[in-house]
Amino acid sequence: MVSIIVGFILIGFTVFALLPCCLNWSAEVIMFLKGAAPVLSALIGLVALFVGIADLKDKQEAKREEEASKALE
Repeated sequence: MVSIIVGFILIGFTVFALLPCCLNWSAEVIMFLKGAAPVLSALIGLVALFVGIADLKDKQEAKREEEASKALE
């Protein structure tokens, strides 16, 4: 419940900061997003790579266990 309230507060602050009548940080936010996009894409790519490798290892382990169970029968 607390996380939902904090989420709404942060979303509200984001809207407040981007509105021209309030803080008008829209140009700075766009500049930040332009600079952060390559870094975020590299991090997301690394996470996807690690998840893919872990998935392949899990499939190999499951196949190995299935073969071992068939050998015991």
